[in-house]
Amino acid sequence: MLYNDDCLNVLKKFDTESVDMIYLDPPFFTQRKQKLSDSSGKEYEFDDVWNSRTEYLDYLKVRLIEMKRVLKSDGNIFLHCDTSASWYIKTMLDTVFEEKNFRSEIIWFYKRWSNSQKGLIPNHQTIFHFSKTNKFKFNTLYGNYSPTTNLDQILQERERNGNGKSAYKKDENGAVVTAKAKKGVPLSDVWEIPFLNPKAKERTGYPTQKPIELLDRIIKISTNEGDLVLDPFCGSGTTLVSAKLLGRKYIGIDKNSEAIKLSQNRLDSPFKTKSILLEKGIEAYNTKSEKELAILSLFDCDAVQRNKGIDGLLKKQYLNKPVALKIQKDDETFKEAVQLLDDAGRKKNCSFTLLVYSKPDGTLIPQNMILFNRQDLELKRFLSSKEQISN
Repeated sequence: MLYNDDCLNVLKKFDTESVDMIYLDPPFFTQRKQKLSDSSGKEYEFDDVWNSRTEYLDYLKVRLIEMKRVLKSDGNIFLHCDTSASWYIKTMLDTVFEEKNFRSEIIWFYKRWSNSQKGLIPNHQTIFHFSKTNKFKFNTLYGNYSPTTNLDQILQERERNGNGKSAYKKDENGAVVTAKAKKGVPLSDVWEIPFLNPKAKERTGYPTQKPIELLDRIIKISTNEGDLVLDPFCGSGTTLVSAKLLGRKYIGIDKNSEAIKLSQNRLDSPFKTKSILLEKGIEAYNTKSEKELAILSLFDCDAVQRNKGIDGLLKKQYLNKPVALKIQKDDETFKEAVQLLDDAGRKKNCSFTLLVYSKPDGTLIPQNMILFNRQDLELKRFLSSKEQISN
């Protein structure tokens, strides 16, 4: 169900303890108008300008009091914010929901870069998780073990020995006891979930839109199928789409009529963009072999992934232009490697290019291309590593 109104007016009409979970992504106190356009040029906007921080916090508090009333006794609430006012919001939540019902400070971490800002780049937002009581609904999610984890040790039971130290548990025959099957690593409070790609089909053009992957995780840990999810600042409707796809009931409220129309359109044809990072892990983005990475390190390069013409870019520019490097692949002819690197170097406006070759032929090379023999480089690296060991 969707309501086009101030959430305070709507919440007052709800029955007490009627909602299983609340997620809200309210204005952040950014003190500016949020504005963005979709691919067709349609513009969405809302004001996040306040006379004072006190006015902003009072606005939130009166609405949070109503949210607490409508939340079931085993319910959860998640408030999304950033550094604009997060410290003040946490204190206010401690007051409204009681400090003892604070559950987690979830850090949503993502990678975005900016060269225009002095200081550390802000690459996270905060989601405060509170429950209404100490008997709250929670479903543990599990992830994969770290590559550094010794799985063979995890799959063996441990106990305290006579000295109080942890040791493998053994049966009457002296054999190590096998542990029960493990589900993986319980979900922590730091979540790396990519920001929406500008070309993602899921993207609507609505400012401050969050990825469905983020809401999926929140809904899964705090609700079961058939539960009722409420988003009192539903914006583009991401929470509602996630709830629908996960088999939950949902209520969305927003005073922006364009937001309600957009939410309804998304609910009519729900769609979720798949994240390669979450589906296959960070290694899915790494297309370089260990030998290739070793060669790139000799040139002090940053690796370039998923580019046929360039394998790396030197960290240092020359003549105020980038320098591209390519390593000839086993299935490439020398001519193909030269052509791919030359084309890519022109597109990147490189001062010159470096080609690490393995199978040369008589192909002429451009004047700004320098050749290196792959076998010589691998030998140099091998000898260097032996020298380091001997020292």
